[in-house]
Amino acid sequence: MGQLVVLLPLFGALLSMPVGRAIGPKASEYVTTGLMFLAAALSWMLFVDVALGGNARTIELFTWIVSGNFEANWAVRLDTMSAVMLVVVNSVSFLVHLYSMGYMKEYGEQSRFFAFLSLFTFAMLTLVTADNFLQLFFGWEGVGLASYLLIGFWFKKKSANDAAIKAFVVNRVGDFGFALGIMCIFYVFGSIEFDTVFDAIRANALVDPYGAVAAAPIRDLQINFLDNNWHALTVIGVLLFIGAMGKSAQFVLHTWLPDAMEGPTPVSALIHAATMVTAGVFLVCRCSVIFEYAPNAAAMVTVVGAVTAFFAATVGLLQDDIKRVVAYSTCSQLGYMFFAAGVGAYDAAMFHLFTHAFFKALLFLGSGAVIIAMHHEQDMKKMGGVKDILPLTHILMVIGTIAITGVGIPGLILFGAPFGTAGFISKDVIIEGAFAAGEAGRAFGNMAFVMGLLAAVMTAFYSWRLIFLTFWGKSRAPESVRKHPHAVPDTMMAPLIPLALGALVAGIVFYGDFVGKDKDAFWNGSLYFADAHHEEPVSDADHLNAQEHAALTNDHGEDAAHDGEAADDHGEAKAGAHDEGGHHVPTWVLWSPFFAMLSGSLLAGFHYLRGDPLRPGLLRPGGMIYAFLKNKWYFDEIYDYLLVKPAIRFGRFLWLDGDGKTIDAVGPDGIASLVAANARRIVKLQSGYLYHYAFAMLIGIAVLVTFVLIRLGNG
Repeated sequence: MGQLVVLLPLFGALLSMPVGRAIGPKASEYVTTGLMFLAAALSWMLFVDVALGGNARTIELFTWIVSGNFEANWAVRLDTMSAVMLVVVNSVSFLVHLYSMGYMKEYGEQSRFFAFLSLFTFAMLTLVTADNFLQLFFGWEGVGLASYLLIGFWFKKKSANDAAIKAFVVNRVGDFGFALGIMCIFYVFGSIEFDTVFDAIRANALVDPYGAVAAAPIRDLQINFLDNNWHALTVIGVLLFIGAMGKSAQFVLHTWLPDAMEGPTPVSALIHAATMVTAGVFLVCRCSVIFEYAPNAAAMVTVVGAVTAFFAATVGLLQDDIKRVVAYSTCSQLGYMFFAAGVGAYDAAMFHLFTHAFFKALLFLGSGAVIIAMHHEQDMKKMGGVKDILPLTHILMVIGTIAITGVGIPGLILFGAPFGTAGFISKDVIIEGAFAAGEAGRAFGNMAFVMGLLAAVMTAFYSWRLIFLTFWGKSRAPESVRKHPHAVPDTMMAPLIPLALGALVAGIVFYGDFVGKDKDAFWNGSLYFADAHHEEPVSDADHLNAQEHAALTNDHGEDAAHDGEAADDHGEAKAGAHDEGGHHVPTWVLWSPFFAMLSGSLLAGFHYLRGDPLRPGLLRPGGMIYAFLKNKWYFDEIYDYLLVKPAIRFGRFLWLDGDGKTIDAVGPDGIASLVAANARRIVKLQSGYLYHYAFAMLIGIAVLVTFVLIRLGNG
């Protein structure tokens, strides 16, 4: 069954275009969507069996690559992490396929579009079920290829082509780091199999990299590069995270994500909710054991994630394109997931990834319905009053908004879980986890907590701004659009219902398994927590020999246990403290995300529900801060100045001076010019006058006779 779940989307990708040519585009839609429905149904069955039933397993299919000591098998790894991702990817992909049957009706080329969608899904499934780093990298690159094809689907449109190329190039930067990380893993461990690598780190096994003087415990191992010694696990963790930064559009490598909105809206929903951008979070959580023993790498994850959450939220405040608002929202929410993983709350990161899929897909697909109804208008300033045209879409988008902003009642426990929307529960667990990590001395935990709260304020503001500008107030659309809105097919509306249901209750239903009292049995070892094993992550600064390290680890373990008991006693005695998601936090921390959400929502209502919603606000056009945020912190301009223009100038120099004036001038063009010049000189001897030729012949005969007479005289 595991193999079938992965292969069904591939069958759809292979069959879509031939079936479309033979029977028609409708047939390709039904074939690919039907196969995705089967894959989604089987994914839920596997989730019950593997995640809830504890029946994790790995199915080896065949030997993929063998070269010397290097071996990579192709396998389907079915553990809780894989099962969770199978549910997310296949469920959202099925709903996107169903939605696309209505959305793409007017655009044509359905067979090609559905083939690319299914290929995208297959690549992501290959990634999440990989049993080794190379197989994961295969799916990683497959996702990149499919995203290029889908973002640039309308290839006759220059902006779509530019966006596809931008996504492809920026991701290559991250993928280069990821590839180096895989090479480093093989160099250190002699294997790229997950179990081999992770078990060695858990056991602090002795490893003997090629060229090393002697074997050393992996947690202390240093590798030499450029005449410097580096902590091996830190190097590996940083390189892997660089790959994750590119794929998940984190700060500095984020610039491709907003431009990816040039693709059809269903593509945006699939990329942002279930496939490409979640791959980086999955990678970091899959490698949790590496980051637990590479605290500097984990600190990098925390800082980049926190900055991304804050940065993307600030940019989302002033976006007018409805899809770009939701896109920057995705970037910000991914930042939450990463800083959760950075502070060691891998379960919270995966929980938010799971719940985020519901409300983010809902918001994107709802935005697509608005765009269709408004005759493909995407500027929210030209909308207003859309709730009268699309009342059901309005209700569903409000549900998505209360989920992403985090509406709920802190401290109220019903059915063993906090009471609130999916986003309220999963995001609050992350923020509380960051506070707890900061209190425990984990690097940059307090920074992540503050950044997370500030991002929550701005998330609430721009999310409600989208609702107020788009659906409420007077219509600002042209008269023709108001009187004759475009009909939205039922196939576009039907997928929004289950997504809205998930956005409301997924947090309550799955809280206990993902982050609550049942989390150890649920994750079943697929995530690693050093605290759960009474271990303390090693420092990158001190690399001791094996005996000293073992003694130090034991001492620290006892001290940590003692300190933990003391902390628990202190926490129980402390008034007004609550245990939330496994984190012991004060009451004010428990309520802080709620008040952050409330303040952002009230600010949005105060501005956009009073008078003209388009009147200048606190950030006025022409101001420095307004320009800074409106231009997305000038990242595109900075990259254009530092990278793009120098590359163009360098390329032009190589073309004109290097190739033209040097290679061509000296080589083929130079030789040809020399031959032509000599030919022009020689051709001057051919005057065309007979007496010139006779005179030349006469001189030649005279010279010849003179030469013969001289030779005879000497003889």
